[in-house]
Amino acid sequence: MRAAVAACAVITLAFSAAAKEVAVDVGHHAAEPGVISVSGRAEFEYNRDLALAVKAELERAGLQVRLIGERGDYVVLHQRTRDAQGADLFVSIHHDSVKERLLPEADRFSGFSLFISKFNPQAAMSLACASSMGARLRASGFAPSRYHADPVLGEARPFADETNGVHYYDNLAVGRSAAMPAVLVEAGVIVNRAEEQRMRDPAVRRRIAAAVAEGARACLAKEN
Repeated sequence: MRAAVAACAVITLAFSAAAKEVAVDVGHHAAEPGVISVSGRAEFEYNRDLALAVKAELERAGLQVRLIGERGDYVVLHQRTRDAQGADLFVSIHHDSVKERLLPEADRFSGFSLFISKFNPQAAMSLACASSMGARLRASGFAPSRYHADPVLGEARPFADETNGVHYYDNLAVGRSAAMPAVLVEAGVIVNRAEEQRMRDPAVRRRIAAAVAEGARACLAKEN
């Protein structure tokens, strides 16, 4: 009996030592809270709600999580990635908008987007993790946005993986400054009236969080 308990303890310790860690970053901060949604709620609040849900799902999957920026006091972007040193993956949580001139017709735009930087020192792994998250978001019923790739309406951001909604954004601050693979998630367009309501729904938030967490877990598992 004691031998079995000892063996179990060794296995548990080995699993803990091998557990991957994900830094989950709450996009924006209290002084600059990001997009203001249709209903007047700041993006930072949506980001924090979703980041906490992602944290819970990652921990449920057996990963360690380092939450960054949840107090709203991270003003300097590179300090976020600095404080993520040692993590295996950096995931920054955001919600989306459109150009100011398009706000009167914002209900036309919806969907998720994922961004990586080719200047990240682990760009290939960043792409693999972003694609993994995008595939699981699609499998969960969410559609990728095409807005950011549009050369007229959007920003002409090239696709890194069109099917799974992954774009290159080379000057992305958190992507460039992270020492580990980094992905920025735009979960949905909160200046779209219907989409904002979906983003406020706890059940929808859990589905997004579960997809992002499973995408991260599957991607990191391939490193072993």
